[in-house]
Amino acid sequence: MRREIAIVVFPGFQLLDAAGPIAVFEMAERFRPDSYAIHVLAPGGGVVRSSSGVCLAAAPIEQRHFDTVIVSGGNLAQVEEGQADIAAMLGNDTWRRAAGVCSGAFLLADAGLLDGRRATTHWAAAERFRQRYPKVRLDADRMFVRDGNTWTSAGISAGIDLALALVEDDLGPGIARRAAQQLVVHQRRHGGQSQYSVLVEQGGKTGRFGDLISWMRARIGEPMTVERLAERAAMSPRNFARAFAAEIGATPAKVVEGLRLEAARVAVETSHAHLDHIAASTGFGDSNRMRRAFVRAFGSSPQSLRRSASA
Repeated sequence: MRREIAIVVFPGFQLLDAAGPIAVFEMAERFRPDSYAIHVLAPGGGVVRSSSGVCLAAAPIEQRHFDTVIVSGGNLAQVEEGQADIAAMLGNDTWRRAAGVCSGAFLLADAGLLDGRRATTHWAAAERFRQRYPKVRLDADRMFVRDGNTWTSAGISAGIDLALALVEDDLGPGIARRAAQQLVVHQRRHGGQSQYSVLVEQGGKTGRFGDLISWMRARIGEPMTVERLAERAAMSPRNFARAFAAEIGATPAKVVEGLRLEAARVAVETSHAHLDHIAASTGFGDSNRMRRAFVRAFGSSPQSLRRSASA
């Protein structure tokens, strides 16, 4: 069955918000021919200039059935003129599922699709989103969120993760994994993964804690109390906790759990090691505690992720 995919752009859209999902569906189509047909749409159609200056040719928005409508993010100040067209398309029940990449979540919320639902958006726009859409249950710490037939993702590259999840939903984990490999995506990130992981990798907004993050990752199986981390950073525990959260956007405890989840998930998906051994080596202590953390973060148990990885 061929699924019609509409990628909606507007003047000032972020190029990768559109191009990333397009590339994912293209790769999936190579491995499962006649699965997808991709349409780029925009209010009024024509040549649409992205925020980078690179343009895409788009057809006018039309009221017809699409399996999936994906709204890109970008400079929303430039979308007002065509916002009514996008809202009308989203408000018309002629699609099976709708998704917003990055600030595209604002347009889904404007159309009322996210009222009472869980959603995410780029961490930098989270506070603005909360104030503007109090009826939406925003979870700004997630890479992408699915709530029923609506999907939203964090910024820019997370649109690739969202599209891979859509492909997995349609065609199974095998095709999604092959598409990710073809795109040379290092590892497909799950929706439960924190979008603050990018800041973690950088050591914070200024890189201040880069050496500390590397030290934590190398010793992830050891106890990681605030006191120990503060001592390593040559700071008092109170000042360290405040400065770390300001730099990373998450508490030390949350980052420690994220690093442990990252290490454990890689071990679960790429090795045959016993789950008790993985739990001990990554600091969870036992497999039951690790399982609860996996279900909370990824929505799946370690055993389920291992089965999916080998499918």
